[in-house]
Amino acid sequence: MAVDPILLEIYRHRFIGVAEEMGVTLQRTGYSPNIKERLDYSCAVFDTDGNMVAQAAHIPVHLGAMPASCEVALRTFMRWEPGDVVILNDPFDGGNHLPDITMISPVFTGDEPIFFVASRAHHADVGGMSPGSLPLSIELFQEGIIIPPTKLYEAGKLNEGVLHMILANVRTPVERRGDLAAQQAAHAVGERRLQGLVEEHGELEVCAYARHLQAYSERLVRSAIQTWPDGVFVFEDVLELPDDQDAIIRVSVQIAGSKIVFDFEGTDATLQAPLNTVLAVTASACYYVVLCLVEGDVPANAGCFAPVHVKAPQDTLVNASRPAAVAGGNVETSQRITDAVLGALAQALPGRVPAAGQGTMNNVTIGGKHTDGTSYAYYETLGGGMGAAPDADGLSGVHVHMSNTLNTPVEALEMQFPFRISEYALIHGSGGSGQYDGGEGLVREYEFLEPATVTMLSARRRNAPWGLYGDDPGRKGQNTLIDATGKKTELPGLFTRRLKAGDRLRIETPGGGGHSSARNSRST
Repeated sequence: MAVDPILLEIYRHRFIGVAEEMGVTLQRTGYSPNIKERLDYSCAVFDTDGNMVAQAAHIPVHLGAMPASCEVALRTFMRWEPGDVVILNDPFDGGNHLPDITMISPVFTGDEPIFFVASRAHHADVGGMSPGSLPLSIELFQEGIIIPPTKLYEAGKLNEGVLHMILANVRTPVERRGDLAAQQAAHAVGERRLQGLVEEHGELEVCAYARHLQAYSERLVRSAIQTWPDGVFVFEDVLELPDDQDAIIRVSVQIAGSKIVFDFEGTDATLQAPLNTVLAVTASACYYVVLCLVEGDVPANAGCFAPVHVKAPQDTLVNASRPAAVAGGNVETSQRITDAVLGALAQALPGRVPAAGQGTMNNVTIGGKHTDGTSYAYYETLGGGMGAAPDADGLSGVHVHMSNTLNTPVEALEMQFPFRISEYALIHGSGGSGQYDGGEGLVREYEFLEPATVTMLSARRRNAPWGLYGDDPGRKGQNTLIDATGKKTELPGLFTRRLKAGDRLRIETPGGGGHSSARNSRST
């Protein structure tokens, strides 16, 4: 079938529209603030070979991890029926960390599936050693319930035993049941929309343009990489560990023609801390950076990934093996991988790469009981400063790189949980100065009305986000406990604390680095 360029663009938006409508459904039917307010989820469409056809502009860290989930589901289940829904969260078998629960379901128009739809949503609690399921763990088993690829629905019938097993292992079963049902509802919408496309335009055309779109994206990415200078570019950054230690993430980027290879040889070994990643997360960070630097509007699908190759030695913190702890790898280490990759490519593309952003998601998990005795678990990430671009100041108080969620509205938080926000503001002067200034971090201060357990995974508390070309780094973040008497205690980047009613937790997020490539070019 000849490719009609106009029809190609129409199908691009049709497929993305399916994924986006799935996302809207998930948001509107979700129970937890993390899904309905922060939009911490992704939705995508895959072909019958497990290749991604379209992903809505949701969470960048899912770019490489969602395809891994679809791949393992297709490998595990050779036979599919209408109404099947596979659920999984095992990081070492298609997942990335346990709170991100993925669902995959087939789309039928005849005897065999013609597409698959998938969703991945961050659930505010999946069990484990601390509320919110992002603990200071040293092995996977401490982080929550592990769900291998399993059919939650078989031919449209709910597997009650599987659902009951999941809900028995979490602190907030009503909320989990609601969020899982919201994901299933999103899949139903995606299935209907794809079936409608086939009914209107024919299976041959719809499936052909799913393949054409992937080939088109591959051509665009290869063409862009071919304009980049060939060579090898190396950069190191550090990941902050407990006890004032740092782990090294080292990347060597080789550009050759239309191919780019990211090699993490020299990165530190697997950690006895919750900051390891599986290879799919490392790949996601690399894919994300490449797509950011490719000029033009490229459809995000499997074709984008074909020219990008990621190598990482087994049993390093960027390619961990079971049962390494990975709760924070998806949220914190992915950010540092992104920083390292950008640092390397800044040498190859000096006028294209921004300075370092805040480099952390500032993960806050809070758990306790309401006044009526029922349990709650709350999770959010906090925005900070974006690194300055070569031609613009960085944005302030926003989520940077691998997060792409929203800050939870104060009103939504205070309506649902026994704590309140006593301060929420930008930190003026926290962005690094330069020809273009880094964005400012923010302060968010929680006042607890009832006792609660708080766990925090954050970074850039000791090592500031770097500026580019000699400019100032962004201000480091800081975590502070203020008790009822006003006494202040500085807390580390990673901690778990039992707090009393009247205690306040003050979180100051990092600013972005400054950038001076424009000043340098004007002075030469």
